[in-house]
Amino acid sequence: ASAPPGAGSADNKNSRYPYCIVWTPIPILSWVLPFIGHMGICTSSGIIRDFAGSYFVSEDNMGFGRPTKYWKLDVDKVCGNGAATWDKAVHDASEEYKCRPHNLCLDNCHSHVAMALNLMHYDNSTSWNMGNLCALSLARGKHVKLIHLAIEHVFNLSLCVPVTSLICMPCTSTLGRKL
Repeated sequence: ASAPPGAGSADNKNSRYPYCIVWTPIPILSWVLPFIGHMGICTSSGIIRDFAGSYFVSEDNMGFGRPTKYWKLDVDKVCGNGAATWDKAVHDASEEYKCRPHNLCLDNCHSHVAMALNLMHYDNSTSWNMGNLCALSLARGKHVKLIHLAIEHVFNLSLCVPVTSLICMPCTSTLGRKL
């Protein structure tokens, strides 16, 4: 129940990521909290499906731009008929989410991906959720290009360093006067 020979390779140029979870930053929000972003799941042929807003599941046009990270999953960990089961689960989750309002904190793009993984019983589990998807995609995701890694952290550092300086400045000036 594996992918056909030659299938499953990431194609960054055409944004095709078979059997992958893909991620892209959400402007401003991801700059402040770099572990938060927009997530989608790809079909066996690499077509990206993402819950991009209330009652809307996008196909190959992610809500916040092209993927900057991807996490390759193993089709052999799908319970059932490999590619067919994978694609049916992605389709069924997408159809369900076309009927749902988007809620940033409770029912969002991560929930859509989790439903697809739960429907296919990926890795013998029906416990996929926003939390474990966020953690695992952060730990196992690969950047599409090295520049994406740099950009993520430049934005984060450009916000964190000044804020940290502002917080610490009063402490250091007080310490200097006491000595």
